Amino acid sequence: MFDIIIIGGGAAGLAAAMYGGRLGLKTLLISEFLGGNMNFAHWVENYPGFESIKGMELAEKLRAHAEKYKVEFLEEKVGKVERLEKGFLVHAAGAIYEGRSIILATGSEVRRLGVPGEREFEGKGVHYCALCDGPVYKDKVIAVLGGSDAAVKESLLLSQYAKKIYIIHRGDSMRCESCNYQELLSKPKIEVIANTNVTEIMGDKLVNAVLLDSEYKGKRELHVDAVFVQIGMVPASQLAEELGVKLNEKREVITDKDSKTDVLGVFAAGDVTNSSSKQIITGAGEGVKAAYSAYKYLKT
Repeated sequence: MFDIIIIGGGAAGLAAAMYGGRLGLKTLLISEFLGGNMNFAHWVENYPGFESIKGMELAEKLRAHAEKYKVEFLEEKVGKVERLEKGFLVHAAGAIYEGRSIILATGSEVRRLGVPGEREFEGKGVHYCALCDGPVYKDKVIAVLGGSDAAVKESLLLSQYAKKIYIIHRGDSMRCESCNYQELLSKPKIEVIANTNVTEIMGDKLVNAVLLDSEYKGKRELHVDAVFVQIGMVPASQLAEELGVKLNEKREVITDKDSKTDVLGVFAAGDVTNSSSKQIITGAGEGVKAAYSAYKYLKT
């Protein structure tokens, strides 16, 4: 029997685990992928206390901190969570773990473009992580889809390898931090194509072009060797829904100021929630708050 079972191993989950252990609660963290989306961040430069740190390194530091308090870790996928009269059963790796409370820190997943060719060429020129797959495209032409800060960061990282990068997005201007935009402007190999959507990803065995919904230099077909999709994230809230936790129209878990959900004994933190800020630092803070709220719940 655990006092807290945390599902999810990103910033929110790791911080919740550290704080749960620090409060003397028997704590188990279950995550298929410890570190979560932090692992895909080449550099993190907005986490207080670190001017610049690699995402994987920050994840390791958070885990090491939690381990100081004898938190238990299980690197497996959670298949199901059941509600009992008092407590919960969590199914993972063919075993069942019982907890008095649950913290959902399941994070978010990449949003897919949903156009012809995306599924067919996934891993064959269609990618979602520059850090993972960018080095393969040395001296190639790449399209990055999206107008957010994440799209700009992906493009800057890819500029270390590619000979040409097109940022294609549907808006008038990029939605990114000023410092990143200034760095973007300093990269002549990166070109922005605004007010444009990709309607199809084309190729033979591998990606070789994208189809645009408006002309670019007189043509709608643009040659590229790879497409990196960066059009946002969607909350990984399937387990929450199965538990009967209330979601909003974006399928985010609805929490109050204390990270409580509408299900007694279930708390949530990080990108899976209706928090307005989806950042590593805010996720960590919400994880701490969720653990403290669970502590108060268990002590009443």
